[in-house]
Amino acid sequence: MSLAQVHYTSAAPGAEGSEGSAGRFTAVGAGVSSALLAEIEPLLRHELPGGVPDRPSDSELRSLPQAFTYAVLSDGSRLVARSAPVRDTGGGSDSAPGSGPGSGSGQGIRFHAHAVHLPPGVPLPGDRLPVEAWRSPLWVSTTPAGAIPDPLTLPPGPTAVSEGLDDFAVSRGPWLAAVLADLRRASEAEAFDGRQVVLVERQCADVARWLGLASVTLPREGVERLTFTTYTRRPGSSASRVVGVLPEDAAAARAAGLRVHECAGQAPVAGTDDDVWATTAARIWRSRSPELFREARELPGEPFAAGPLAVTALCAGVALGPDGRAAAAGWAADRPYTLDAKRTGQLVEALTSPGIDDRTGPEFDAAGRLFGALEGRSPASVTAPLAAMLVTEAVRGGNGSLELPRRDAFVGPEGAEVAGRLGPEILTELADTVGSRSVARTVQLLRVARLLGVDGTDLLPGVVARLAPALLAEAAQEEGEGEGESPQSTPAFAPALLELLDEQFEVRTALLGALDRIAPQDPGAVARFLERVTLPFTGTQALPHLRMCAEVPGAMATLGGDRAAVWHRVLRAAGLSPFAEPLVLRTAVGLVWEDRAPTVEEARLLLDAATSDSHRAAGTWARLVDAALSASAAGTDEAAGLAHDLLRGYPTEIGGRERAGLLLLDLIRELRTGAPEPGWAERVRTLCARAEPVEPALRERAYAALVERLLAPDRPGAELYDFVHGDDPDLIAAYDRTARTEAVRTRLRTQPAYAADCFTVWTAHPHAGRTWPPVAAALLEEVLRPAVRAMAAEDVAEVEATVGRTGSSGRADAFRTWNRVSTLGRLGRRIAGRVRRG
Repeated sequence: MSLAQVHYTSAAPGAEGSEGSAGRFTAVGAGVSSALLAEIEPLLRHELPGGVPDRPSDSELRSLPQAFTYAVLSDGSRLVARSAPVRDTGGGSDSAPGSGPGSGSGQGIRFHAHAVHLPPGVPLPGDRLPVEAWRSPLWVSTTPAGAIPDPLTLPPGPTAVSEGLDDFAVSRGPWLAAVLADLRRASEAEAFDGRQVVLVERQCADVARWLGLASVTLPREGVERLTFTTYTRRPGSSASRVVGVLPEDAAAARAAGLRVHECAGQAPVAGTDDDVWATTAARIWRSRSPELFREARELPGEPFAAGPLAVTALCAGVALGPDGRAAAAGWAADRPYTLDAKRTGQLVEALTSPGIDDRTGPEFDAAGRLFGALEGRSPASVTAPLAAMLVTEAVRGGNGSLELPRRDAFVGPEGAEVAGRLGPEILTELADTVGSRSVARTVQLLRVARLLGVDGTDLLPGVVARLAPALLAEAAQEEGEGEGESPQSTPAFAPALLELLDEQFEVRTALLGALDRIAPQDPGAVARFLERVTLPFTGTQALPHLRMCAEVPGAMATLGGDRAAVWHRVLRAAGLSPFAEPLVLRTAVGLVWEDRAPTVEEARLLLDAATSDSHRAAGTWARLVDAALSASAAGTDEAAGLAHDLLRGYPTEIGGRERAGLLLLDLIRELRTGAPEPGWAERVRTLCARAEPVEPALRERAYAALVERLLAPDRPGAELYDFVHGDDPDLIAAYDRTARTEAVRTRLRTQPAYAADCFTVWTAHPHAGRTWPPVAAALLEEVLRPAVRAMAAEDVAEVEATVGRTGSSGRADAFRTWNRVSTLGRLGRRIAGRVRRG
């Protein structure tokens, strides 16, 4: 089909009416409307680079950039054009160079644009890509003389666009991956974000070569979306997806926020490129194997998936990096039937090459999946190198998450060779009891040892003794680091651990036994571990502590806050009586009361549930002591009774401040309900000192019990004397506070005998130290005097008589004098009031 052509030329520099790079259409083929011409004109204009001489020589003219452009117009049609500088001969507005008078190196410059218009759906002749017209000899620099044939046929270029691209690709090796990645994004319908890809080259022909690389590398539909121009001075205003600029215009492109690749300057510093498709494509070009792109497109997968390209490259002997190899292995693992036997063997050989020393964890994981996909489908001779590589990495590389082959993968001479090479290394590391070794590493070594038939029976007790506590520690560490995530998240090592326990009965038996022995020491940690890792201990092993740890979450969820009921249920899960195995007491108490002390009622339940010998063997008596001391702060009388029983049941086990605290509780009980040993005040002071740091509430309770007894009328006089003369400010302050309570004031007002006793006490020791006299005097005036004033006359007389009977006539006189002062005071106030009223 013939295609319409358009010719456009600039006005001669300095000509009347010329403005910069403005020009005019000199010929327009049929079918190109005026509206399209208005859209086409900006695409054809050509702006010369800076510093071009007004009258260049022929060589200088040939070196000036030419703009080769491919654009999609608004009506869906397309335009392929070339704009080139030409010499202004002075012989006309569009004369051929050198054809007019005065031709030669002394004339100025204009530009001429030659374009071909492609209607919607109409390709170039021969179904060629637009970039392939770049080298066509039919581009002209002048408007044809006479009428233009309507339409004029444009034959395809004489050579394939890929000719010479290998050398160009090798020369641009440092930029290849990054440029190809951006060209791919620019060619995609949805991925293109509007930011043009700017290629900075000294020659615009090199920009065209980049587009040639893209035309070979990308799918055809992507190449046809890749609009471009090989040269412009204004990249930010170009509508093309790919633009070429000279180095002098690179700064403007960067300032416009475009994707700039300065391929004309210093090579970029090598870095990591996470675009595996682009890095693989770059390696194929550097290997001068562009035919592989066509082969890769024949394989299933997304257009820009790295897998098909990487598989094709590896099978052709192109070396790839770890990401490329991982992509190839992963793609083949997902499609084990896609490759024939020959290419499968080539792929495995490339992946397992002994010359590779940069394999990564993801690559090994992908190789493991490939082995699993090929095992049973391909001969052992094909899969054996993969199996050997995987187990070697498991032992020497420390990849604990690696998926291992099955045991039958090493039957035969291949297995014997690998076992002979790796067995001593495995046993040496398992025997190491000093160095640090992760759970995943230990599990992997045990699994590989079984896989290769390496006998490590003698080492198993030591290995398990280290592995059991490490399980709890690493799981707790992962839980702490993953704060905010689900507390039930499975530890990373759990899948491999469960496979190990499923594979090796002797390891499972030894490990579960070790964990059961650890559980009484830290049952909470074991319970949290079992919530995240479901260990298989449903067999014939007793494992009472593990069973209790597994039972507690369900019991807590079902029974809620009834800890006594939870304790009974957890204890039943053990299947053993605490009389037969006291340690189940420790595990049950640790599980139910891990984060707090039992209440007094719960402690009493525990104390009655087993003998003192059982609690002594389990060490749970200490939790009962905590319960008594914790409850003492709340002021419960039951705590004092519990303290009394604990002191009797564990006389040698309880010591230090705990013993002093319990003795203090027991003394409080005796002060309130019994007849304590003499020396009350001194015992309170001594026990408080021994119990330091004593709870303030416990100290207050002890002081209150002491002074309440000292304020009682039946207290021994010796105890009161010791208290007063002990001159303890804190105890005397507690006495003062209690004496001012409403209960004491009521007794003073209603019981003359009690008032007489208090008067005797508060006046009996006027010189007992520095603290007591002012307190006693204040109590006389502020507590006793108001009480006596409120009494009837006969009650006051009874107080006076009682003071005389219990003391002496002098004491009775002292009361009368004290009370008379009070009466006179009242009388004086009455007289003063009458005088004022008069």
